[in-house]
Amino acid sequence: MGQQALTYLIVGATFALYIGIAFWARAGSTGEFYTAGRGVHPVTNGMATAADWMSAASFISMAGLIAFVGYDNSTYLMGWTGGYVLLAMLLAPYLRKFGKFTVPEFIGDRFYSQTARLVGVICLIVISVTYVIGQMTGVGVTFARFLEVSTTTGLFIGSAVVFFYAVLGGMKGITYTQVAQYVVLITAYTIPAIFISLQLTGNPIPPLGLFSSTQEHGVPLLQRLDQVVTDLGFGAYTAHRDNTLNMVLFTMSLMIGTAGLPHVIIRFFTVPRVADARWSAGWALVFIALLYLTAPAVGAMARLNLIDTVWPGGAARPGGELVYEQRPDWMRTWEQTGLLRFVDRNNDGRIQYYNDRNPAFAQQAQQHGWQGNELTVNADILVLANPEIANLPAWVIALVAAGGLAAALSTAAGLLLAISSAISHDLIKSALKPDISERGELLAARISMAAAIVFATYLGLNPPGFAAQTVALAFGLAAATIFPVLMMGIFSKRINNTGAIAGMLVGLLFTVVYIFVYKGWFFIPGTNQLPDTPEYWVFGISPTSVGTIGAILNFAVAHVVSRATEAPPAAIQEMVESIRIPRGAGAAVDH
Repeated sequence: MGQQALTYLIVGATFALYIGIAFWARAGSTGEFYTAGRGVHPVTNGMATAADWMSAASFISMAGLIAFVGYDNSTYLMGWTGGYVLLAMLLAPYLRKFGKFTVPEFIGDRFYSQTARLVGVICLIVISVTYVIGQMTGVGVTFARFLEVSTTTGLFIGSAVVFFYAVLGGMKGITYTQVAQYVVLITAYTIPAIFISLQLTGNPIPPLGLFSSTQEHGVPLLQRLDQVVTDLGFGAYTAHRDNTLNMVLFTMSLMIGTAGLPHVIIRFFTVPRVADARWSAGWALVFIALLYLTAPAVGAMARLNLIDTVWPGGAARPGGELVYEQRPDWMRTWEQTGLLRFVDRNNDGRIQYYNDRNPAFAQQAQQHGWQGNELTVNADILVLANPEIANLPAWVIALVAAGGLAAALSTAAGLLLAISSAISHDLIKSALKPDISERGELLAARISMAAAIVFATYLGLNPPGFAAQTVALAFGLAAATIFPVLMMGIFSKRINNTGAIAGMLVGLLFTVVYIFVYKGWFFIPGTNQLPDTPEYWVFGISPTSVGTIGAILNFAVAHVVSRATEAPPAAIQEMVESIRIPRGAGAAVDH
C-alpha cells in the first residue's frame, strides 16, 4: 500500500472513531453538555485533560522551538508543566467545590456582580478565540501536507469532524473523544522518537537517548550537537543566552497562563468529588509528562538529523554541502508547502546552511564564496518531517499525521466548548433570558457551538495580522486576567466586585497594548509598531513574557481598589471561607 493510501486509511479510521464516540456519548442535558454530568473518573479526566492541553503547539511546534534554540526554550517545558502544579494545588479543588458550570459563573457569583461576570466572559472569549486560530490553522496545514488537499479543504474537513462530536456530545462527547485522541497523539509522538533514538544512540528510551553517546561518533549526543551547530556559526545548543529576568518572567507567564486557561479549568468541573479534581490534575501531569519528557529528545535528534542531511561531510567546509539536485524526497515534498525554502545565492548548486547573522562566521564564510544562508526551515515542520528525515516506515509517517490532527482537534474542541458555554450559559441564561428552559438552553449551547466553529473556521481561513502571536497573546491574557481573579476569589475575602473588575480590566488592557505595540498594532491605522527586539523592550521584558507583569498589576489594582471601597457582604465572605476549606473528599456542595 502506498504512502498516500496508508495515510488516508489511518487518518480516516481515527476520524470514524471520534464521530462514533460522539454518537455514543451525545449529551442529553445541559449538565452533560457543560460538565459531562460530573461523572468522569479522575484517570479518564486526566487523560482527556492532557489531550485538551497538548495542542498543535505541543505536538507540532514545541520540539521545533527547542530544536532551533536549545536550552533557552526549555522554558516551554517548565512553564507549561509547572502550570498544572499550580492548577492542582491552588485552583482545581476549590473551583470544583464551588460546583458551577463555567469560569465566568464563578467570577460573577463570587464577586456578586453581573458586570464582573460579563468582563470574565469577554476575557474568556478573547483568550479562547485567539488560541483556537492556531489550532484551526494547524489542522489545515497538516491536511495540506499529508492528504495532498488544499489548506482550505483541509480546514473544512477538520471543522466538520469537530462539528459532529462537539455539537452532538458537548463536554460528555468531547471528554471520551479526547481520551481516544490522547492515545492517538501519544502513540504517534513516541513511536518515531523510539525509532530515531535507536538509530542514533542504540537506546530505545528517547529521554535517556538524549544523554547517550551517538553510535556513529561515540560521543554524547548533546556534545555532538553542540559541535555541529557551533561549526555552522550558531550558538551552542546547551548554552544559556537569554536575559535571565526575561526567562523567569516568560516561564512564570506560561505557568500562570496555563493555570488560567478557561478550557483547561472547566475540565475539573466534570469529576464527582472535590478530591477527584486534584487527582485529575495529577493524572494529567503523568500523561503530559510522557510527551514532554520525549520532546527535548525529539528536538535535539531532529536538529542533528537535519544538519547531517545538509552537511553529509560532517563539518561546515566547502564541498561538504548537499547538492541541491540530490536532495532527499522529504525536502522536495516539504518545499511544496512553502515551509522549507532554498535560494541558491551563489549559483553553485549546493545548499549552504549556516548562521549568516554571526558576523565573524559570515566573514569567514564569504572567503569560501558563500553569499548567505540558503536554506530556511520552519520550526513547525520538524516533528511532522522527522520520520521522513530518518527514513522510517510509511505507517509511522501516516501515524504522525493522525497524531498532529488529533492534537489540534482535541484542543480546538475544548476551546470551542469554553466559548459555547460562556455564550449560552453566561450570556443567554444569565443576562439575556434568565427564564429559558433547560431544553432551550441546551439548544442555545449547540447553536453557540456551531456558530463558534464557523467563526473559528473563518479565522483559520483568514487569520488576522497577529496570527503568528496568538499563543503568546492567549497565555498572556490568561495570566493577566483569569488567574489573578480566581486566586483572589478563592484566597482573599477582602477583594470586592469593584476591585476584581478594575484588576481584570487593567490586566487585560495593559497586556493587549504591550503585546500589540511590538507584534502589530492594528487598532489605529497607520501606527507603526516598535521593533520586536530586546533593545526596544521595556526593561528587557519581551511581549511573550509580559503576562506576568499584567498579573502583578491585576493583583495590585484589585487590592488597592478593594481597600478603598466597601468590603464584600458577610454572606460572600462566608462563602469564600467554605470554598477555601474543602471538607475532605466528600461530595461537592453546590452553592
